[in-house]
Amino acid sequence: MAKQTTIEKDIVIEGVGLHTGNKSKMIFKPAEQNTGIHFIRVDLPNKPDIKADWNSLHVEAAIRGTTIQSGSVQIHTIEHILSTCFALGVDNLIIEINNNEPPIVDGSAKVIAQKILEAGIKELDAEREFYVIKEPVTFTSGNTKIVAYPSDKLEIDCTIGYDHPFLSHQQAKFEITKDSYLNDIAPARTFCFDFEIEALQSNGLARGGSLDNAIVIGPNGIYNKEPLRFNDEFVRHKILDLIGDISLAGKPIRARIVAEKPGHKSNVSFIKEFVSKAVIDKGEPKVEVPKKEEIPVSEDEVKVFNSAEIQRIIPHRYPILMIDRVKLLGAGDKKAVGYKCVSGNEPFFQGHFPGQPIMPGVLIVEAMAQTSCVMFLSRPALRNCLAYFMGIDKVKFRKTVIPGDMLELKVEVIRDSGRKGKVRGEAFVEGKLVAEAEFMFIIVDREK
Repeated sequence: MAKQTTIEKDIVIEGVGLHTGNKSKMIFKPAEQNTGIHFIRVDLPNKPDIKADWNSLHVEAAIRGTTIQSGSVQIHTIEHILSTCFALGVDNLIIEINNNEPPIVDGSAKVIAQKILEAGIKELDAEREFYVIKEPVTFTSGNTKIVAYPSDKLEIDCTIGYDHPFLSHQQAKFEITKDSYLNDIAPARTFCFDFEIEALQSNGLARGGSLDNAIVIGPNGIYNKEPLRFNDEFVRHKILDLIGDISLAGKPIRARIVAEKPGHKSNVSFIKEFVSKAVIDKGEPKVEVPKKEEIPVSEDEVKVFNSAEIQRIIPHRYPILMIDRVKLLGAGDKKAVGYKCVSGNEPFFQGHFPGQPIMPGVLIVEAMAQTSCVMFLSRPALRNCLAYFMGIDKVKFRKTVIPGDMLELKVEVIRDSGRKGKVRGEAFVEGKLVAEAEFMFIIVDREK
């Protein structure tokens, strides 16, 4: 079973805060099990203690960093610390700090991660608890959309885009493990555009910023002497920040998170929504992919197939596999719901259309059809068969589907004569109908 952890010995980090410009010293100290992560303002009377979780969030202050508060006491820009602890699996920690903002060091989480590894991580006796979800959780605000899908691990798929000649679009996807974080995410530095600096400083931000702790982007490149650490360093840093913000759930998370243009304010609003719908699980994930012989569904069950199981049933593969998850309802052979996470990394967005990505309507219909295929071909008698289109009727497209959307594909059998039939499908995004169609099919034996 997974156990809670803390650090083996104290860690000291000193430096200047990115936004306040205040010099500060932090001391990371081991903490007992079930403590969580606490920041203690040792510079103030009575040494105020603020626990780093969603209950302490100051959402309105989360513009260019994440702030927690207790009463009038605040601590700013804690996301890099929390991101590192979360990814390295440090559950319990006391952080003494003598000012209102941690040192930004080099603008990444690399130094913090190295310090934690040098100090060592030790297991405690208490069992670790995880937040998991049974259904997708969606947060939308303006151009930002963050969706979490059920998963047995933490994955993040992030897309960013700006109206800027040097940084118009980046996308990256990682399974968040200790190794992937240390190698691919922690070194990514914070960034801003050159035209933002004056406005940030006039609003009391970026007072400690410099080319030593932030990437500054100009029209044709970066101003920093140090080159980019990754070609897509900017989106990787957005993932770093997102990990720090979701850590405010207060427990490790298992979910697949798809984020389109995330920012601190949207991240912390999303995590409040996530926690309200999550349930607590303990220990290691128990994931068993059934063999084909285990596929039949009883009359009173709801059967859910993940991506690996779907590929046991239907022959579709990347780039034409259009469903990530299918739920069979009731007996499992009359109604089903499919789910398709529409990532900005879909290959069809390269040409449909550049600068204004829209999912082709025919692929939405294809996703409904594949959901139907899973519904039918999961029957034991049809295990070694294929389903072919015979006709499509009553097709209507009502709204566009764009990166970051989560398609919910509801299909229901209209007519079933064994190896021929007719299905009605409807596709929804956030409960709104985006497409509908009826399609006829025939089921044939696979060639041996």
